[in-house]
Amino acid sequence: MNHLKTFGILLGATLSMTSVAQKHFTLGAYGEAVASRNFYSDHFNRYQFPEKYKDDPTHGRFDLPHIAVNMGYDFGHGWTMGMEIEFEHGGTESAVEVDADESGEYEAEVEKGGEVALEQFWIQKSFSKALNLRAGEIVVPVGQTNKYHMPTEFFTVYRPEGENSILPCTWHQTGVALWGRASDWRYELQFLSGLDSERFGASSFVHYGANSIYEFKIANSYAGAIRIDNYSVPGLRLSLSGYYGHTFSNTMRAHSAEKYKDCTGALAIGAFDFMLNRWGLIVRGNIDYAHLSDASLITTFNNSFPKHSSQDGSPSKRQPVGSNALDYAVEAGYDVLPLLTCKTRPDQKLYVFGRYEYYNPMESGDNKVTYEWCQKRVWTVGLNYYPTKEIVVKGEYSHRGFTSQYDPEPAINLGIAFSGWLL
Repeated sequence: MNHLKTFGILLGATLSMTSVAQKHFTLGAYGEAVASRNFYSDHFNRYQFPEKYKDDPTHGRFDLPHIAVNMGYDFGHGWTMGMEIEFEHGGTESAVEVDADESGEYEAEVEKGGEVALEQFWIQKSFSKALNLRAGEIVVPVGQTNKYHMPTEFFTVYRPEGENSILPCTWHQTGVALWGRASDWRYELQFLSGLDSERFGASSFVHYGANSIYEFKIANSYAGAIRIDNYSVPGLRLSLSGYYGHTFSNTMRAHSAEKYKDCTGALAIGAFDFMLNRWGLIVRGNIDYAHLSDASLITTFNNSFPKHSSQDGSPSKRQPVGSNALDYAVEAGYDVLPLLTCKTRPDQKLYVFGRYEYYNPMESGDNKVTYEWCQKRVWTVGLNYYPTKEIVVKGEYSHRGFTSQYDPEPAINLGIAFSGWLL
């Protein structure tokens, strides 16, 4: 009897500890594995000399674009913590080995590319549903993809091209956010460091501006972001988001020349996006427009770096930067599974979808230099099969088009992904 009593006490304590852990600790993850066959040249000069590479063979790729682990903890009294660690393209692998062919010298080997990044780490104090204060590394919810970047939240195998090309994506920076929801409205206000104009480029616009090669993020200039969502109509979300900040002074390199005296690199971004999810139909759309002042001066400054980055460690791409960037897209998918069989679960779906997207990171430039190949139109058709709400199998055909002098870039992409909370 004493043994049974002891066992009961231990079992009760274990269940109690498990209950506490489940109440306070959350664990989630998402990930993607994809395969592509691209029916066009992958030579880096294919846009400069399109005729030369017109008949190049096709090429294929396998990839793990994003795999992330999310963790959260509820400390009680309104205090919570959240963090996300992301492995892009399978992470990064490097090693040091002793080379027998080099007299026993130590050699550093890069075994696999990719990135590992802490994309979120924040502490939050919740005063009410309508008032929450969050500080740390936070997601900047400008545009649709930054807010909804899980692989189960878009139809395409890869993240939507347009926003992923002209904006940081997933955009995360260290800052402070004030957010909440009241009735059918949700708002979020953020105070952040400005982007770094050294990292701007022709085909990427400000995409790399949130990154830092240092152990810290430069904050010589500050910026603000805002997002407002409305849910008044059942099944429909309407959203506006925006960003404003100076970018030119967020560098470690001095620029004392008189011509840069009044250069700010002011960046303004406005975005609208929506989603309708009703009647077996999902429709999503977005439009993003960005303006960068002093683009010509930023181009001149970035081009003044030495030609080889190994000489100065500069992250500059040394490319013309556009004054304006534009992206708009719409996609629609319909769940056809109820038409094919009556034996379905509520979480089992089969969407047939189509998508159209236009984007141009050099929509215009005050430096009188633009690249026509930066203007792209993408048509995509495909299928999304959800055996459960957390898992999706994707297949698609995409066609990326340009102006007449450039060859189109068709591709077939396949993928499998998951997103969900494990605890």
